[in-house]
Amino acid sequence: MAVNFQNMNAELKALVEMRTMTSSDLKQVVAVEKKAYPYPWTLGIFRDCLRVGYSAWVMTLDVEIIGYGVIMLSPGEAHILNICIDPAHQNKGLGRHLLRHLVKKTNQTDIDMLLLEVRRSNIEAQELYRSEGFHELGVRKAYYPADNGREDAIILAKYLNNKLT
Repeated sequence: MAVNFQNMNAELKALVEMRTMTSSDLKQVVAVEKKAYPYPWTLGIFRDCLRVGYSAWVMTLDVEIIGYGVIMLSPGEAHILNICIDPAHQNKGLGRHLLRHLVKKTNQTDIDMLLLEVRRSNIEAQELYRSEGFHELGVRKAYYPADNGREDAIILAKYLNNKLT
């Protein structure tokens, strides 16, 4: 029996909800973070992001948090600091769905540009970002911790509010 992944993804996306992250979400968020990354953010980092008022969102399926994003807003630009989908739910279009939500929310402000960093080795994420209109600005040398020392980050940007797009 053939599985129609396009319909499955659309059906799954219809079941997920996006809402603002709260401090009561942090235990689940950190659990997803630890599953997804070899060098995860700590509870304290997420707590600090909420404390200083960063724009933070969770993606839920029923009551389970399966993804999240954190954005730092500053005059003229925004910076996606963290975006993640639980590994059990990856490759179903949910990362794109979450990214589009973050872009939409940022585009509703007076922000001109959205920035992010991605590991040089994370080709799949780079392809996603580029397919959503992000362009390479440069490289941050030795930005991420890695098993063999440090790994470079590719800096990507997307212009918003129909400016320079």
